[in-house]
Amino acid sequence: MIQPPFGKPWLLYVLLGSSLALNLVMVLDRPSSPEDAEVEDEAVAADAEAPAAEAVAAPAAPAIDPASLGEGWQVTAAPVDSNLARTFQLAAGEQGDALAAAYARLFVWELDLRRDLQKGDSVEVIWRPHPTAVVEVLAARFHSRKLGKTLEAWRWQPPGQAFATYWDETGRGVERRLVGGPIQHYEQITALLKDRPKHKGMDFKAPVGAEVLAPAHATVTRTNWNWAANGNCVELQFDDGHIAKLLHLSENKVEAGQRVTAGQVIALSGNTGRSTAPHLHYELHKGEQVVDPLDYHDLEQQQLTGATLEAFLAERARMAATLDQAVAAI
Repeated sequence: MIQPPFGKPWLLYVLLGSSLALNLVMVLDRPSSPEDAEVEDEAVAADAEAPAAEAVAAPAAPAIDPASLGEGWQVTAAPVDSNLARTFQLAAGEQGDALAAAYARLFVWELDLRRDLQKGDSVEVIWRPHPTAVVEVLAARFHSRKLGKTLEAWRWQPPGQAFATYWDETGRGVERRLVGGPIQHYEQITALLKDRPKHKGMDFKAPVGAEVLAPAHATVTRTNWNWAANGNCVELQFDDGHIAKLLHLSENKVEAGQRVTAGQVIALSGNTGRSTAPHLHYELHKGEQVVDPLDYHDLEQQQLTGATLEAFLAERARMAATLDQAVAAI
């Protein structure tokens, strides 16, 4: 028999070492228990099924009864598509243009809704067609990426106030008011100078007979010119040289050449001349230049306080819950 080199059985050692290494690899690669093997299999199965699970649509939210909002009220909510008019045309059909105009009127003070819209913005509004207006808005929200916040407008009538107007979530008036403006008791500003190229002033929605005031110390320069377009009207020359025109009045209380003081009642608002609804038209000029009343006057916002603010916040919470539920059901 041949003796191993140096008297050692090297071949036997090699075979034994290889067997030991193979056994160690098999032990380390085996799950530690049957339970561990099952968990691993379930995890793999879950990963394989994940794409299919994501493709399954979430169940629709339960629809709410539209009657819970009151007669005729409906909810429209949609992502902004291109521009505000198209957004509401797609979401509200034939009433879309009118709804877009009423909606834009609420948030024009914070944004230029023709230029400041961004992808990801969205609109929410409770509204209805109205016999004396194109549409009536009860509540509106605009989610703005540009501002990084949501703008809110809630229609509510404070005790003792003649009209319901719009308030934000803090009880502050949404609209800006002209300090020393020509009318104090009105429902809403329905047009601004910049709204239409040929429209040269501001329109205040007010009932026939609301008092019209002189915005400044002035001289009456003329009355009732161009009746077909202006109806009853008064023109004032302010002491600083600006010319003010107040149109569609139901009654004039001054005559050409008369001096008036700031805040004096000079007329009553109406619906005369080329007018489709009771309102006051107010425009300003400096020489040949049309002046925006928003630039001439200081601006202010109303603020609810005390018990009136508490009452509003309670009503706002109720309306917000209704809007949230309605939007979730769309």
